[in-house]
Amino acid sequence: MKRLLKLGGQAALLLLALVILYQAWLFGHVLWWNFFDPSSSAFMDDRLAVLQQNDPEVQLRHQWVPYERISPNLKRALIAAEDANFLEHEGFDWEAIENAYAKNLKKGRFVAGGSTISQQLAKNLFLSGRRSVVRKLQEAIITVMIETVMSKRRIFEIYLNIIEWGNGVFGAEAASRHYFRKSASQIGTWEAARMAAMVPNPRFYDRHRNTRYLDRKTRLIVSRMPAAVVP
Repeated sequence: MKRLLKLGGQAALLLLALVILYQAWLFGHVLWWNFFDPSSSAFMDDRLAVLQQNDPEVQLRHQWVPYERISPNLKRALIAAEDANFLEHEGFDWEAIENAYAKNLKKGRFVAGGSTISQQLAKNLFLSGRRSVVRKLQEAIITVMIETVMSKRRIFEIYLNIIEWGNGVFGAEAASRHYFRKSASQIGTWEAARMAAMVPNPRFYDRHRNTRYLDRKTRLIVSRMPAAVVP
């Protein structure tokens, strides 16, 4: 029994050491990406692997552009649609989380997430799309890292450049050219709102670009954009 307890204690210490090393690895990447642009993300790598099952030669459409070369319209639209309190919170919008929980409880299924831009960035950079308690806990830890190390401007710049915007389409520049055949710097108000409306389910809206819901969501985002404050 003593030997088993000793082995159990050693295994627990080893597991703890591995967890700490993994968190240090994550934090190292956050520090690095504060100064250097990520060329890919965990989510992008996952999507590429799925697409290459049907076509081994396929590549993602993605092109990094600096923050100043992304239209202010698109920045305001994303803030209005995804995280109106982005500049005020420290990674978590507790009111939005509470409202999302109440909405999900009422519907009896998952219909709203309440995730901030910082949380979405944490998930996209490092994690899979699968939902679990462990993944949400890790997402929260990474979110704290990101908010501690990066400015809001840097968080938003990376977010704009790596989020999924269609089937194999990632980032504002590739999405702008995919949907409107123009650069991200030239996107107008309506176009920006349309792109922001697609973010929650981009692959679906890539295939169904003229649904009534998308029209309503676009108009709603346009109405909210004047109040959106961007970093």
